[in-house]
Amino acid sequence: MDWQEIKMTIYRNVLDDVYEYPILEKDLKEFQKLLGMHRRHTVDEYSPHRKHKAILHQFSLKENWLQNRGTVNETEEEHSYVSVKTKVSTSAQEILKIVAEKLQNSQEDLALVAVSFSGEKHQLQPNDLAISKSLESSARMFVFRKDLTDTLNPFAENEESQQRSVRILGINTWDLALELTNFDWSLFNLVHEQELIYFTFSRQGSGENTVNRSLLLQRCNEVQLWVATEILLCNQLCKRVQLVKKFIKIAAHCKAQRNLNSFFAIVMGLNTASVSRLSQTWERIPGKFKKLFTELESLTDPSLNHKAYRNAFKKMKSPKIPFMPLLLKDVTFIHEGNKTFLDNLVNFEKLHMIADAVRSLRHCRHNQFGSEVPPKEHQELKPYVHHLHIIDNQQMLFELSHRIEPRV
Repeated sequence: MDWQEIKMTIYRNVLDDVYEYPILEKDLKEFQKLLGMHRRHTVDEYSPHRKHKAILHQFSLKENWLQNRGTVNETEEEHSYVSVKTKVSTSAQEILKIVAEKLQNSQEDLALVAVSFSGEKHQLQPNDLAISKSLESSARMFVFRKDLTDTLNPFAENEESQQRSVRILGINTWDLALELTNFDWSLFNLVHEQELIYFTFSRQGSGENTVNRSLLLQRCNEVQLWVATEILLCNQLCKRVQLVKKFIKIAAHCKAQRNLNSFFAIVMGLNTASVSRLSQTWERIPGKFKKLFTELESLTDPSLNHKAYRNAFKKMKSPKIPFMPLLLKDVTFIHEGNKTFLDNLVNFEKLHMIADAVRSLRHCRHNQFGSEVPPKEHQELKPYVHHLHIIDNQQMLFELSHRIEPRV
């Protein structure tokens, strides 16, 4: 056993201790430095205000596209799916009106509710903005009949959810990465340059003026949690090893396709504590895949102000998708580290720096991505990628991790 393997064994044991004794978490970063390891990032660490929590929901993330579920049969407890196009600023009351018409039901009998993974239900008030609430809460959004609240349990374990990790193994990795890139591009393309200005100078930093930015950040969180969820829901060791290998290849393909947003998210998902502690799984990963993952991981190294990532991204031709949380962090540091006014005069140097950062969006979108479509045998890929199945509860992820590989 070489020094690298010894370090990883020690680190996994420490992660187990952190799980049982959360008070040790504050010393984890210092321990990582002692071992000379890269920090295990989450997307939230790149957000200066750490407002962007991951969610589990059934809405498509694309602007002006909502997918609602409604219970329509009381005796059989079936679910029906309807699609509605609406503005981001649409209230819960307006959505209920549209859904009621489509389901031919009375609006007074319906409610819009956020259901968390733990089963907690939060009913939206008529004037609540549906998209804002879905972004703020760790939940899926459902339309349901008020007399059937007790039957609404969309997260019950079933055979289908257990088999999702197995199905993904049959999907071509390049096609899957391509669909991730197409979806990320559609979100990135909607982010207006002014949204960075609103984000920088607005005290709220969120709301209707920056919703597309929020959706792209949310997508990054979702992909990270999707990786962990798929791996931890796979009970068979041999298939779990194949899944880790597959995600390493998908990350490499995302990098080749110049989608750094999903690339970062997948690498961080593989580095999630609940996944990185799976020693039996990682021990069976072939050497060439470990080497490839180390090379990919080096691009996420935060040392020298993310020099590795910045150099690599600068060399990539457009179109390309940046790691959005880091761009927002850069703009925030420019704003907070420099006064807007100096001696009652506008600090144009600061504004030029912010303008350069904002202009980088335009450069990334100088050309358009080609509209490659997955082959016919993978037509289910689009809905799969648009509605990733994720578990947003870290405690639940750790419990799954310990269930499939108990601590020795």
